[in-house]
Amino acid sequence: MKKVEIFTDGACKGNPGPGGWGAVLRYNGVEKEISGGEANTTNNRMELTAVIRALEMLKEPCEVVLCTDSQYVSNAIKLGWAKKWKSNNWMRNKKEKALNPELWDRLLSLCDIHNVEIIWVKGHAGHPENERCDRLAVAAAEKYM
Repeated sequence: MKKVEIFTDGACKGNPGPGGWGAVLRYNGVEKEISGGEANTTNNRMELTAVIRALEMLKEPCEVVLCTDSQYVSNAIKLGWAKKWKSNNWMRNKKEKALNPELWDRLLSLCDIHNVEIIWVKGHAGHPENERCDRLAVAAAEKYM
């Protein structure tokens, strides 16, 4: 399997509000930047979208090291929350619906294709790729302001 590094970030001007996402994919020393946004969204949706869109770029199953500053994304995958929500018909518990089920469903499907290791990094703490993804996400969000 090819080994790919992916770095992602999401941003939102207001929550909800105009949002953007950014990702950097690195394979064999070659990097690709991708980004996009939406006029009315949330920060968590943009964090999820960044990961989904990056994984969708991969043309074959890969070993992926994914770096994100989103504890929402990191914990839901690493701790199995998203799989549990899905098995409970997208309920977090007996009273609360899980948010963003369509995005989680897409992400879980992609995690079935790729071997994804998630590494949480502290945001806005000088991590070069995270800062780069933040700039991409903010620039994409600003297009909707």
